[in-house]
Amino acid sequence: VIALTKTDLAPGIDTALLAERLGVPVVAVDPRRRRHLADLAPVITATLNATPQRLRQAPWGGELEAAEERFTWIGTVVDGVVDKRASRREWSDRLDAVTMHPVAGPVVFLAAMWVVFQITTTVAAPFQDWLDGLFTGPVSDALRGLPLPRILEAILVDGLVAGVGMVLTFVPLMALMFLCLAVLEDSGYMARAAVVADRVMRAIGLPGRAFIPLIVGFGCNVPAISATRILGRREHRILTALLIPFASCTARLAVYVMLATTFFPEHAGTVVFAMYLISVVLIVVVGMLVRRLLWRSFGSEPLVIDLPRYQLPGARMVAQVTWTRLAGFLRTASTIIVACVTVVFLLQATPVGGDHDFADPELPVAESAYGVVSEAMAPIFAPAGFGSGEITGALITGFVAKEAVVSTWAQTYPDEDLSTAITRDFADTSGGHALAAVWAFMMFLLAYTPCVATLAAQRREIGLRWTLAGIGLQLGLAWVLAVATFQLLSVWL
Repeated sequence: VIALTKTDLAPGIDTALLAERLGVPVVAVDPRRRRHLADLAPVITATLNATPQRLRQAPWGGELEAAEERFTWIGTVVDGVVDKRASRREWSDRLDAVTMHPVAGPVVFLAAMWVVFQITTTVAAPFQDWLDGLFTGPVSDALRGLPLPRILEAILVDGLVAGVGMVLTFVPLMALMFLCLAVLEDSGYMARAAVVADRVMRAIGLPGRAFIPLIVGFGCNVPAISATRILGRREHRILTALLIPFASCTARLAVYVMLATTFFPEHAGTVVFAMYLISVVLIVVVGMLVRRLLWRSFGSEPLVIDLPRYQLPGARMVAQVTWTRLAGFLRTASTIIVACVTVVFLLQATPVGGDHDFADPELPVAESAYGVVSEAMAPIFAPAGFGSGEITGALITGFVAKEAVVSTWAQTYPDEDLSTAITRDFADTSGGHALAAVWAFMMFLLAYTPCVATLAAQRREIGLRWTLAGIGLQLGLAWVLAVATFQLLSVWL
């Protein structure tokens, strides 16, 4: 049974003739508007009760001969079935001439992404402030007012509320981001973006289809790694899987936005957009270098993709896609982030030397187990301008999940305004070049190992050896980029 969709775009389709030529029932449905779906059930029931029969012999011979036979048959079937005069594609074709133009196409794509980040950072800001006040005020005060043991109160207030609560303040921002991207996808534009990116993919040596997992990577690297299975050649899958971690996922977005609104409040949207643009450039440059070093000879494949007609995004579909993605973020906050927050609290509550007891509210972070580990790692980042244990300690939990960077900072400064504390520490550790150090930190965050879930996905898809090679590439490149960024910008900023 064929369920024929998109008939609103080609109302001249003769479904009866199509069914006759195919030898199977054809039912026209409109799933976007939930119309004619009930017509499917009786047809499916009747077909299930009918005697099975072979409709046509599958094409045989070589791949080219099979393709020729297949498309010849398709042409015969659809000839006269579709009234092309009724198809409304003229304005869509004219718009494609701009959105897929070699020069105008990339400009349109960048402009669309800039608008998305502007909307995300400006509209979400009041909601973030409200949630932040809710968690640091009424929620924390209510927990402190309960007759709880001191250790349990510290775990709940200084651990879960401070850490997880800070991550949850980014829910409005994530919702807006997912909403904007869902609108672009349902409108039919993202398929055009794949065509625009095809030229860049060819420069790297990857097929145009590699754009799909890379785009998925800007949402989450884990499903993007799995999406490399659509690529036919093993070398293409390996290279794409090595490049996906350089795609700025939404987990990094939370850190970008926090730093951008703190240090660049008037240009937060542009700063976040710049980080995503740098991410794209990094993917291209690293891809070209890795290809030249390892696979100079392999070629790319042509991009074959269906371009849907432009349409007004459906509210139901957009809402469903937005909620699905937002639910994934909430699951991370309720599982992985809770575990990270708990471990960080325990480390920060464990004294190393001195006369403090476990979970002593007077215990300085620098004298805790967490502080000792963070301070030991801090000198590595001194050339990058953020060689402070309070700042760099969050990079350790960032290995688990990038959202944990924000929650760890919130736990490190439980009695201070987070923005004020971060501003002070970046200024102190950078020798007065706080803005240069912030850019360096964001560059390191962009390039270093995304999260353990991504590493697990890489190991599953491309093996342990390539996963370890990718970790080495990411850490080395991240450190070099961070140091270079700070050393250059500290002269100007």
